[in-house]
Amino acid sequence: MGRITIHIHGQAKEKAYSSMLKNYQNRLRKVGVKLNYHDSKKSVGDYFAQLDKNTNLYLLDESGTQYNSIEFSKLVQGWSIADRDVELAIGPAQGWQEYSIGHDNLIALSRLTFPHELAAVVLVEQVYRATEIIKGTKYHKE
Repeated sequence: MGRITIHIHGQAKEKAYSSMLKNYQNRLRKVGVKLNYHDSKKSVGDYFAQLDKNTNLYLLDESGTQYNSIEFSKLVQGWSIADRDVELAIGPAQGWQEYSIGHDNLIALSRLTFPHELAAVVLVEQVYRATEIIKGTKYHKE
């Protein structure tokens, strides 16, 4: 069974974002999804080097594929039963730069630009929403 890890560059500085991330971290821990915070002082290259390339690595990038919540839940469902782990990585504030060029697995949360802390909150909420869709709860309203 594949594990899902969400990588975030730096701790959220604003209390509201930090509180939301902790809330979703607690929810996701119960379904085996891990959040991993990286030192915000690391360069893009150093951060990218820390990511496990032996997994299915997805970079969050505005040039990536956009999914609606149902489509994304199908991805998450496939990841959870796959034999390889999945890592989702939110880049630093300046983005992935050249590291996303030619990378096969890019996901866009939106074509809009978000502060990376807000993008982290949106991503963890969507992963949580996907787990609830998979379970068939009423969290997601169609």
